[in-house]
Amino acid sequence: MFLASSAKPIDDNLKNLVDEIEAQTPSFSVLAARQFRYSLRQTPIELNIKEPRQFNVLEEFIIRAAIEFQPPPTEDELASVLGLDSIFIRSTTSTLRTLQTLSTTSPLTVTPEGRSFYEKGSVPQPPYPIQINAITDPLSDKITFQSESLNEMVINLPDLADFITIDHTINDIASLPLEEIQKSIQASGLALHVPEEGKIVTSYKVLASTQKFWRKISLFIIFDALEDKLSIQIRNGKQILESASNWLEVLHAKGKISLQALCKLSTETISFERETILKQKNSEIEARLENIRKKALETSTKTSDKVDKYKALAEAVQLRDGQISQVFLEVLNSAKSQVIIYSPWVNQAVVNEKFLTLLQKLANRGVWILIGHGIARQLEDEDKVISPELEKKLRAIKTPDDLPSVQIFWLGDSHVKEVIVDKKIYLCGSHNWLSYRGDYLPRGEAVYKVTIPNQVQEAYEFLANRFQNQAQKLWQNAIENRDSKLAVESLCVWGALGMEDIALKEIEKNNWLELLPVWLNVALQGLRSKNIQADSAIFKTALSLLSQISIEEAFIDLLQYGWRKVIGAIATNNPKTALNLLSDEVWAQFLRLNIVQEGDLPDNFILQYR
Repeated sequence: MFLASSAKPIDDNLKNLVDEIEAQTPSFSVLAARQFRYSLRQTPIELNIKEPRQFNVLEEFIIRAAIEFQPPPTEDELASVLGLDSIFIRSTTSTLRTLQTLSTTSPLTVTPEGRSFYEKGSVPQPPYPIQINAITDPLSDKITFQSESLNEMVINLPDLADFITIDHTINDIASLPLEEIQKSIQASGLALHVPEEGKIVTSYKVLASTQKFWRKISLFIIFDALEDKLSIQIRNGKQILESASNWLEVLHAKGKISLQALCKLSTETISFERETILKQKNSEIEARLENIRKKALETSTKTSDKVDKYKALAEAVQLRDGQISQVFLEVLNSAKSQVIIYSPWVNQAVVNEKFLTLLQKLANRGVWILIGHGIARQLEDEDKVISPELEKKLRAIKTPDDLPSVQIFWLGDSHVKEVIVDKKIYLCGSHNWLSYRGDYLPRGEAVYKVTIPNQVQEAYEFLANRFQNQAQKLWQNAIENRDSKLAVESLCVWGALGMEDIALKEIEKNNWLELLPVWLNVALQGLRSKNIQADSAIFKTALSLLSQISIEEAFIDLLQYGWRKVIGAIATNNPKTALNLLSDEVWAQFLRLNIVQEGDLPDNFILQYR
C-alpha cells in the first residue's frame, strides 16, 4: 500500500497475499512476510462410544414399573402381573443390567443413566470402539481431535523453533481426565460425544506412540497507520491464527524474539518505514481535503448568487462561520440510519442537554451514532480528554430496544474534523464539531459540505475502517475475558457500520449464542432505518442457529421476545418475506422454543402484524 513490496523482505510466494491484506485494510502496510515450518504431534487413540436405541414394549414396562411401583417389584412379581414366565422377565432385566440401565441388585431399581435414557424413550446400546487422532499444536497450545490422520509432507522451510523457543512438551494423553477428552472432542466438531442425544464417549485409550508431522505457516509484520502500531500475524493460508499471533506479540514485547533474525527487519528499518508511512497517510488525507477545496471553488464560481450555495446537490460547497452550526444541525436532523463524527475534542459547551436530546431523537428513529475523538498519538499524551460524566451521558442514549445508540471512542492521532451522515453527506474543515474553546463568536472558520459520491465514500471508508478496527479489538477482549458488556459494544459498532453479518458470524464462530437476543435488537435497529433489507440472508442464518439452543437457556425469554419483534418488523411491510422465513423447520423450532404457541400457524402469526 505505502511502500513497494519489492523494497521489503517478503517471500515471493506471499506477495499476492500481502497485496490482498493491504487492499482489504488500507491502513495496513506489510513490512515483512516470511514462511516457516513447525511441527505438530499426533497420537492415535481409541474411544468407546455408547449410543441409544428405542426400547421395546417389555423393556419400557420393566423400567416404568421400577420407577413408578412402590415398593419396587422383583422379577417374579412383574412376571405374575404380566402373566408371563419369569424367564422372559429375567432375560430382559439381565440385558438392561448389562446396559447399566438397571442396578445389579433386587428389587428392580433404575440407575440415573437408565432414567436419563428412559426420558428420551431409549436404552443404551453396548459401547463400540472408534479410532481417532489427538493433534497437539504447540502454537495454539491446544489438543484437537480429527478422524483422518495427518499427511506426511516434506517442507523445505526454516524451522520456526530455530528462532523462537517453542514448548513441544506433550501432555500425556493417557493421563487426561475423561471429561477433558469429551470437551475437546466436542470443541473439535466431531459428532462423537453428544450427551443431549444420548451419544456418550465412555472411555478411551492410547493405541500407539506419538508421531511428528510438519506444517507450513506464514508470518507477517504489519504496521497499522491508523493505530500507529506494529503487529505480528501468523497465518495458515489465509486463516489468521489468533492465539499464535498474540503469543508472538507478547514475546516480542518482552524482547524475547528478534524481528531482525525472523524477517531481516531491523529496528532502524521499522522506524524509518513507520515515519514514511505516517507522512504518506497524512499526505493522502491532505490531498483528499485539497481536492474537496478545489471542488468547492469550482462550485462557488458556477453557482449563481441567487442560489443558496450550501444546498447544492452532488457538489462541494464552502460554509463560513454562522452557516456552519446551522448546516451541522440540519445535516444531523436529516440522518436516517447513521452518523459518524470525528472531533479532536468533546466538551459540554456543545454536547449540552439540547444536543443530547437531538441525539436521543435520532436514536429513537433507528439512527446509530459513532463518535471518535483525540488528537495525540497516545491516550496518555492527550491534554483534553472527555469528562467521564459527559461520556456517561452519551452512552446513556439508547435505541428503542435499550441498546447504546451512541458509541464513543478515543481513536487519537487526527486533527481532521469530519462528519458523515448516511454515507451521503460529508462535512469537513476547521470547525470543532463537539467543542468550543470558550467562545461562540465567529473565528473565520471554514467547512466544506460535500455530496459528491466518490468523495463521500472515500472519507467514509477511512473513518469506518477506524471504527471497525476498534470493534474488532473490543470483540477480541470480550472473547478473552468473556465480557458481555464489551461484546455488546462490538455488536453495536458493527450494527452502526452495517456489518450485522460479521457480528452474526462472530457469535456463531465463538459459540456465544446468549448474545443472539442482542444481535436481534441490533438487526431491529437496521430494519427500522431500512439499513437492512427484509429479505437479507442474515435472517435465515440466524434462524438456522435455533436448533443449537435449549429451552432451558437463561436467555430464552429475551430470545423469544426478540424473534417476535424481528418477524413482526419484517411482516409489517413485507408479510410474504416474513412468511417465507417461517419454513417447516423454522416453525418447528419456534414451537419447541415457545416463540409461538402450540396450535399457532405461520399465516395467523404473520396476520397479526399486517
